[in-house]
Amino acid sequence: MHISAPSRPDRSFGALPEALQRRPRLALVLLCLALWLPGFFTLPATDRDESRFAQATKQMVDSGDYVRIRVGEEERNKKPAGIHWLQAASVHLLEATRLGNRQDIWAYRIPSLFGGILAVLATFHWGRSLVGRRAAFLGAAMLASSLVLVAEAHIAKTDAALLATVAAAMGLFAQAYLRPGQFTARQAAAFWLILGASVLLKGPVGPMVPLLAGITLAVADRGAPWLRALRPGWGLPLLVAAAAPWFVAIGVATEGRFFQQAVGGDMLSKIGSGEEKHGGPPGFYLLSFGIAAFPSAWIVLCALPTAWRERLNPPTRFLLAWVVPSWLVFEAVQTKLPHYTLPLYPALMLLGAAWAMDPLRRMPTRWWQRVALAVLALAGLGLALAAAVAGDVLLRRLLGPGLLALPFAALLVWVVARAARQGAWGCAGLLGALLAIPLYAAVLEGLAPRLAPLWIAPRLAATLAVAAPGLDSRDFGITGHSEPSVLFAVGGGTSLLRTGTDAARFLGAGPGRVVAVGNRAEQDFQREAAALNLPVQEIGTVTGFNYTRGRWVTLILYRQGA
Repeated sequence: MHISAPSRPDRSFGALPEALQRRPRLALVLLCLALWLPGFFTLPATDRDESRFAQATKQMVDSGDYVRIRVGEEERNKKPAGIHWLQAASVHLLEATRLGNRQDIWAYRIPSLFGGILAVLATFHWGRSLVGRRAAFLGAAMLASSLVLVAEAHIAKTDAALLATVAAAMGLFAQAYLRPGQFTARQAAAFWLILGASVLLKGPVGPMVPLLAGITLAVADRGAPWLRALRPGWGLPLLVAAAAPWFVAIGVATEGRFFQQAVGGDMLSKIGSGEEKHGGPPGFYLLSFGIAAFPSAWIVLCALPTAWRERLNPPTRFLLAWVVPSWLVFEAVQTKLPHYTLPLYPALMLLGAAWAMDPLRRMPTRWWQRVALAVLALAGLGLALAAAVAGDVLLRRLLGPGLLALPFAALLVWVVARAARQGAWGCAGLLGALLAIPLYAAVLEGLAPRLAPLWIAPRLAATLAVAAPGLDSRDFGITGHSEPSVLFAVGGGTSLLRTGTDAARFLGAGPGRVVAVGNRAEQDFQREAAALNLPVQEIGTVTGFNYTRGRWVTLILYRQGA
């Protein structure tokens, strides 16, 4: 499936102006921005991970402590600090240029946006030696439009930035595998330093991918001539030197609690059980791939039979080794979320693009082609239908942008399927990426920010600003909706209270305090307030849908009465 670079612009990319075909990196950056900027600035902070990461970074910026990670009063000893440093740098830069401030959630999303762009560019840059220039461009475009990466580029957490490090490290590994004699010491140093950066982003996940790929290749090839080219003798110490200083500092600062909680708590709980109700059976990622990799999953599915038949071809062999062992590990781990397999998507998209751009491609059986196109149709129309009914469910009325998603999705499916029937597989893949732009824009920019019931924390903060202007977050407590977004919207000093009884005691512990009490805790709050002879005054209510728990909640704001 190896395709050599063309000497002139590829006519199969007729959907793309020739001027951009001659500047593929510019074309890919523009595609990323068109896909990812809708909703980037307007979506409020989401629960739970994004708000946790952003609030921890905000507290770093406020306190000047860039070693310890805290969310409110709680230590967050789960992930290394790399993403927080990137987010803090983004906030400082935006505040220095007066383009944004630490209250803006999008300021914390900048590293995810740039991480995604770097991942797409890395896929193209190093993919050229694996599948050729045209297929590398198509694979990078397919990666950019994948629903899971579109989502991660909008979220202020680790995964888009981690993808950039994995794509770059595996791209360098591919050079060592294909041409070990030409692999330079500078490339080896870059490989190990990038892996060190990945450790600072998400611990062992980044190095796991090349490690498993290397073991697989060594076993399959009955040797590893590429290992000497990577220079592990000084490369591994370089990796350790890049990551060790912060780990030493956090170990000292937390008296070892970070390692106990990060390894013994977070990592082992993900392996052995479904953490935070995110469990799933083996096969979860395979079954959800059509949605997570929309709109390009169908091309990958068509390509996989050919890729397996051509597994002795070195580039194909490398890409399969990138995907298969790590995919099996993710399927075996009990905690499952769609973005966990994202580090494998560059390889999958390159396999799909190589097949699509190969003029001598072997077609899968007709029934498998129908299955692949059915996956495209079900994912696209299902996403659009969910958007269309979201307004009716949450607001009791249909919203125009949600309704627009249906014709956009139908157009995408029809155009892509038509191009596929005509045998223009490369054009079909690119058209899918381009036609995803209006679909994602309708959902992420037109619809989602208008679904007010989903965004409880910003509305709560606005209600507090009117009912209790100038309130210090340390004088505010909440029960019934103790989500991290409340900390980000109201302030890190907010007390997250467990019960209505705790809320009444918090309110009575000092003058000027305000509590928000969820409807399920209301009776306990009133009972304890009566027992304490505490007069209370209702000053506002906020009703919304807690999507992390799948239920409606009404928050009633109280302060001490006269």
